[in-house]
Order: sequence, then C-alpha cells, then structure tokens
Amino acid sequence: MNDVAELKSYIEVHAKGQGLDGYREVLARIGSDDGAEPGSWAAEWCREGERLEKLGRFLEASRHYAMARFPYVDGDARHDALERCVTAFDRWRADVPAIERLDVKLEEGLVRCWTSGLSSAPAKPLLIMMGGNMTVKEQWAPMLVHAERLGMAAIVTEMPSVGENTVPYEPSSHRVVSRLLDEVADRADVSRTHLTMLSFSGHLALRCAVDDDRIKGVITVGAPIRSFFLDRDWYGRIPGITAATLAHMTGKEEGVAGDAAWALTPAELEGLTIPVAYAASLRDEVIPYEDVRLVKERVRRLDLVEYDDVHASPGHTQENQLWTTRALLRARGVRGPATATLAVMLAVARLRRRLRRAA
Repeated sequence: MNDVAELKSYIEVHAKGQGLDGYREVLARIGSDDGAEPGSWAAEWCREGERLEKLGRFLEASRHYAMARFPYVDGDARHDALERCVTAFDRWRADVPAIERLDVKLEEGLVRCWTSGLSSAPAKPLLIMMGGNMTVKEQWAPMLVHAERLGMAAIVTEMPSVGENTVPYEPSSHRVVSRLLDEVADRADVSRTHLTMLSFSGHLALRCAVDDDRIKGVITVGAPIRSFFLDRDWYGRIPGITAATLAHMTGKEEGVAGDAAWALTPAELEGLTIPVAYAASLRDEVIPYEDVRLVKERVRRLDLVEYDDVHASPGHTQENQLWTTRALLRARGVRGPATATLAVMLAVARLRRRLRRAA
C-alpha cells in the first residue's frame, strides 16, 4: 500500500503529460490506497475511466485506467486497471489503422509493443519511445500517429517489469532494445535508430547506445547515470514511491542501490559519438545533480536543457515536449520550416512561463 499524499504529488507530471482534464477532481475523491474500495486510488481512477468509456471516449478512458494502476501492479485492483487500460486503448486504436500491435517473445519474457510505419517498402528510420519506471506504453502510444510526419517507423513499449513487459529488470535489460531492433530489421532501417526514452528507460538507452552502433541518437529526461546507483546516502533519501517501484521491478528490497553493475562509467559516456539530448531538473529529488554534471563533462555531442523544477519537470511540460521534438529533428539532421517553427513555439512557451512567474 502506497502513501496517498505521495501518490497525489507524483501524479502531477503524468496527468499533465497526458492532458487529463479534471484530474484534480478525481484526486479530491481519493482518501486511501486500499485495493478497490470506494475512495481508494484504483477505484476512483477506474470509476472515471468507466464513465469515459461509456461515452465512447476510449483514449481518455485508457489514460485514466493507466493512472489507476500507477505506480505498479501490486494486487488485483491495479492488475484489473492495467487490463482495462490496454483494452480501452485497443478499442481506440481500432479507428487508427496506422497503429499496430507487435509482441516480441524473448527467452527472458514477452515484450508487448504498439507500432506504426513498419514496412520494407521502403524501410524507414526507426524511432523507439519508452516511458519511465512508472508509465505504461498506452500513455505514449498515441504519439505514433505523428511518426509518419517525421518520416519514421516507430515502436512504443515499456521498461522491463513494467506494464505488460515480463522481461526481468536487471543490469543487462538494455539489451532488450537491441533485440527489438533485430526483430524489426526487415521492416525498418534500424541502422538509423533514434531513442526517446525517459527517466530510467533513458539509462537503458544510453547503456545500449554504448554497445549498439545502430543507435544514432538518444533523447532523455532525468535519466540516472552513475551516482544514483552508487551513492547509498542519496538513494536512501529518494521518494518512497520510487524506491518501492524499483524494489518491485528488481525483486530486491534494496532495488538498485549500491550496485555498480548498473552504473555507466565515464569512459562509456566519452565513447558515445552520437547526439545525446538530456533534460535535467535542478531540484530533482530522484536524480542527483552529480549525474548531470558527469553528462556535461563526458558526453561529446550534448544538447542539455536545465529546468528549475523537480523530477521530470512537471512545471515545464509543454516546453519539454517541444524541446524533445526539436532535439529529435536536430539529431536526424533535419533543417527547414519544421525546426524553425518548433524553435519559435519553444521560445513562446518559455516567454509565457516567465510572464506567469512575473505576474
């Protein structure tokens, strides 16, 4: 059972990122994290999801069910919420033929994905998108409808041990990314792969890029690098919800604390010759700034943005989304009206934020 106050504070960035209207009203009805009891976390989010589903608003329903299973499945109520999330999304994408299902069976487990643009005629560059350790693929999969505009095939999936991904979360988990590339090599130009992977999946992206030269760019937000794993004092102060989620994912009470097998080395970071875009939060309560400093010092082709915010920068959601898209186009060498428009939109978003603060 999770601390409700912590759940409510943590959900802000996820709700904003999903564009959930009225999420504060749902939060106001929640007073416990007691299974499926009325007034509990899972029950109230599911209740709103059911209402939206009855109205035929399946995508919105899916997003609310995703919030119900947040931060991870710890019993029947959240397991049911996850199943409802996937089912509602599947009903929505029935009218979006560009989005297709892909299941990849590995020896370690099953990786379920949503995809778009996979075809050998012609094979397009590949984009892989993955959320962090608390988000499921259905939260990001609607972005697949935009991949065609970018001229890319795309895959959205989950971290190992998150959502429907049954692969164990362990130091070798980054190899799953390479296995996905192998799986679709006949339907995408995987030699030109870009990864947009957030938070803890960003760590997997960088680890994979060290070994797999098919990856031509990495974009991440608040990814742990080295000190997060090695500094036990810091790890002991991270939010309980993060520690509990990592313990659940690894099957170890201590999670990833003090385990050097997870840590990227300075030499590995220096060896990256690809563009790396990293968004950092100056008041991040999860990722120590020492990790950002190491990225600054060691990554050669770094596009860094820093926000005066907490983990995942919930106060800068729009800016971050625009910055991420621009970073992808830059990494691919795309120049022209699209990048110029994004630059203007990003400048406007930043100006509005400054004006709000000054008001």
